[in-house]
Amino acid sequence: MLAVFIQGFGVGAGLIVAIGAQNAFVLTQSVRRNHAFAVALLCSLCDALLIGAGVAGLGAAVAASPALGRIAAWGGAAFLFWYGLGALRSLLRGGQLDPAAQPTASLRTTLATTLAVTLLNPHVYLDTVVLLGSLSGQFPGTGRYLFGAGAASASLAWFLTLGLGGRLLAPAFTRPAAWRVLDALVCATMWAIGAGMVGRALA
Repeated sequence: MLAVFIQGFGVGAGLIVAIGAQNAFVLTQSVRRNHAFAVALLCSLCDALLIGAGVAGLGAAVAASPALGRIAAWGGAAFLFWYGLGALRSLLRGGQLDPAAQPTASLRTTLATTLAVTLLNPHVYLDTVVLLGSLSGQFPGTGRYLFGAGAASASLAWFLTLGLGGRLLAPAFTRPAAWRVLDALVCATMWAIGAGMVGRALA
């Protein structure tokens, strides 16, 4: 069962750590010491709730149907390979953090902006509710909940790292090379787990 948790953690981490508006926002708040801990916790809570909804809903439906399980495995693998390709393209293109892009704001304004950055992004629902929810359904019994717990733990670990350690990480992420290393890790993780999903579908 630990392997299921680790798989959930790996998929969740690969989806969450890719460069994007939410990560840049959280890191920026940390650099500016602008309610960074509250921002990190709110992002983690949103992810946990969405992952839980996916695991309890789509995960249960997929677990109850072998045919849906195979479809989820092939579809999930295709998405993971596509996502890894996106990380590879980002690696080749390069990116960097601009801490000056966001001004310091009040706690209420900062949390409202955090919710907007998190919940108004359609990809968050695809990643958490649809993808993680359907992938969790491949595991029998309580396995899907362990998978979801692993993904939620990855979210918590990542956002706390950004929120609490952002001031140490920020100088590195102003350099495109740092994002390239991160994108390379994301690509490798997504493709490795995708290959595992293909193997499970063929079994």
